[in-house]
Amino acid sequence: MGVPQTIATLSERASSIRESLLKSQTITDSMVSILGSFDHRLSALETAMRPTQIRTHSLRKAHENIDKTIKAAESILAQFELTRKAEAKILRGPHEDLESYLEAIAQMRNIVRFFSGNKNFKGSDGVLNHTSNLLLKAMSKLEDEFRQLLTNYSKPVEPDRLFDCLPNSLKPSATSSGNKKDASGKDHSDHQNKRLEAAVYLPITLIPPRVLPLLHDLAHQIVLAGSPQQLLRTYRDTRAPALELTLKKLGVERLGKEDVQKMQWEVLEAKIGNWIHYMRITVKLLFSGERKICDQIFEGVDSIRDQCFAEVTANSLAVLLSFGEAIARSKRSPEKLFVLLDMYEIMRELQSEIETLFGSKACCEMRESALNLTKRLAQTAQETFGDFEEAVDKDATKTTVLDGTVHPLTSYVINYVKFLYDYQSTLKQLYQDFNHSDPEEQLATVTTNIMMALLNNLDGKSKQYKDPALTQLFLMNNVHYIVRSVRRSDAKNLLGDDWVQIHRRIVQQHANQYKRVSWAKILQCLTVQGLNSSGGLIGSGEGSGNSSGLSRAMVKDRFKTFNIQFEELHQRQSQWTVPDSELRESLRLAVAEVLLPAYRSFAKRFGPMIENGKNPQKYIRYRPEDLERMLNELFEGKTWNEPKR
Repeated sequence: MGVPQTIATLSERASSIRESLLKSQTITDSMVSILGSFDHRLSALETAMRPTQIRTHSLRKAHENIDKTIKAAESILAQFELTRKAEAKILRGPHEDLESYLEAIAQMRNIVRFFSGNKNFKGSDGVLNHTSNLLLKAMSKLEDEFRQLLTNYSKPVEPDRLFDCLPNSLKPSATSSGNKKDASGKDHSDHQNKRLEAAVYLPITLIPPRVLPLLHDLAHQIVLAGSPQQLLRTYRDTRAPALELTLKKLGVERLGKEDVQKMQWEVLEAKIGNWIHYMRITVKLLFSGERKICDQIFEGVDSIRDQCFAEVTANSLAVLLSFGEAIARSKRSPEKLFVLLDMYEIMRELQSEIETLFGSKACCEMRESALNLTKRLAQTAQETFGDFEEAVDKDATKTTVLDGTVHPLTSYVINYVKFLYDYQSTLKQLYQDFNHSDPEEQLATVTTNIMMALLNNLDGKSKQYKDPALTQLFLMNNVHYIVRSVRRSDAKNLLGDDWVQIHRRIVQQHANQYKRVSWAKILQCLTVQGLNSSGGLIGSGEGSGNSSGLSRAMVKDRFKTFNIQFEELHQRQSQWTVPDSELRESLRLAVAEVLLPAYRSFAKRFGPMIENGKNPQKYIRYRPEDLERMLNELFEGKTWNEPKR
């Protein structure tokens, strides 16, 4: 190509560039300056390329310079065009097309980098100022858009939505009906539903999945703009109140030690049951959901991701844990042991999830707070267990069971121990975690000590009876109740067969003592000792009848004494109680086996002496079968007009 053609071509391209630049809506004084600089350089090149003034080498060099200049100009022009388009999108705002808005911001950043790397162009500082101001406005709108979008989808979750995500066994309809209680009114239902870690929880949708990518892109741009702390504050101030209001709707309230101390036990027990339910829902559904959306929104933004989750959940977790701490630090009492174990169980159940959710450095303090509560509950449970043993041993209630039946303390302690064994896996875990001893041996020792304390206390209570026979009956009833209950429970495995056999023998010893103390005196009436004082009395019935009136009188006195004593024993002991039917029958039989043969023998031998006289029925009131029938009325707890105990 000749020089004239080259000049013409360059002039044409230069004119095109001028026109494009002049048409740009984003032309500024800085851009005019850049354009003027370009015109000046191009004019100089046109002059230099006149054929009469250049050589071939100079022409080639000039041609190369012209190409570079034009390429640079075209590159600048392209940046101006991109700036114009990006500025238009930014001025429209993010509402119409967020994706396009984000692309415009990214483009603006590229433009800033371009002019920052080409500061030799006159006026590039002005362009940088213009684009930087645009970016500031864009980021402000982005932050507003992030806040608005997050606010729109950060509403509290209604309780019914949370319940729908629970396993069937934990839904309110399942836990509110069919609950069974023990003798002390303790609700068994929640503990029967323990070990629910494997149950299926449906994930809760806190923010619609379609919104999360938009929030992620917005967050990413805000962080790129250098405002991560502002983003963190916006996220925390929006999500934390929504979570706290969700818990409030669910029923969670902040309660301290003083609040707990003022509550009636029934109210407090109900609140503890609710707290256990709230802990499951909060950790397994709400905290898990918050962790999920936090990870998605702040993916790739590790600098604030964990901090955002920590600050959103911190207050909610603190409210829940504060109630647990209040219970663990409140005044100890035996009935609190089971709820303490329930609370310890739920904290153990949730421990692995808490460690996972709050595993980051930002959540370290929260994780430690949860672990400390678990330890505190374990410690208080152990101390309460020790208090119970001491309370049983020192129980000084003056309640006397007048009929010798099972004492309320006995049934209370046995029910307590039996129910405690529903928690034996929890107790063993507790001993293993915090006592570092053989949990099986530890539980056996504690159970043995409680039984020993109970037996010692019952022995003291038995001394309140004036009738030694009733003392023995009382001890027999209570020890039998203890042995029977142990044999039918898991406590037998820990106390052992030897313990059971030893105390079965103790029951028998008390039964024998009862027979001796109660019936020995009346049996003396049926012996022949003393009836031969006149000599020859113990002979044939008919002969003896004529031998001595005194001897007949003595026999009459024996029958009369027997009648009085038996009627008194029957009236008194038919008001006594042996609640176990098998024990009652065996005791009646034992008495009958001693009394009836003696009576039959005495009546057969000396009865004719009375029957041949006047009014024999006055002295021989009972046939053996009458006595047997009346013996079968003993220990029924009957009420007489004039009870004698």
